Amino acid sequence: MHTELPLEDKRTSCRCGSEPEGDPVLDARTIPHSIRHAAIFGALGSLRSGAAMQLIAPHDPQPLLAQLDKRHSGQFEVAYLDRGPDQWRLRLVRR
Repeated sequence: MHTELPLEDKRTSCRCGSEPEGDPVLDARTIPHSIRHAAIFGALGSLRSGAAMQLIAPHDPQPLLAQLDKRHSGQFEVAYLDRGPDQWRLRLVRR
């Protein structure tokens, strides 16, 4: 049986739009290779100006960064937080 929440509880029960502590993290190692870049671009597309996300990759994501520069030249600031050998972690900020 489904119980309706009072209106005031419905407004606060969803965390969409709330600001989490720290950057959201996308672990690309868990995404199937065939859709990995599309999933990452979808996540990057959801960032507002000034927002950031961290990306964990199984290798240095130079091909992805080249695509990002081609599609969204100058729109993202990229900083490496970890450079392998087991994982690469980058912080991407939408300008």
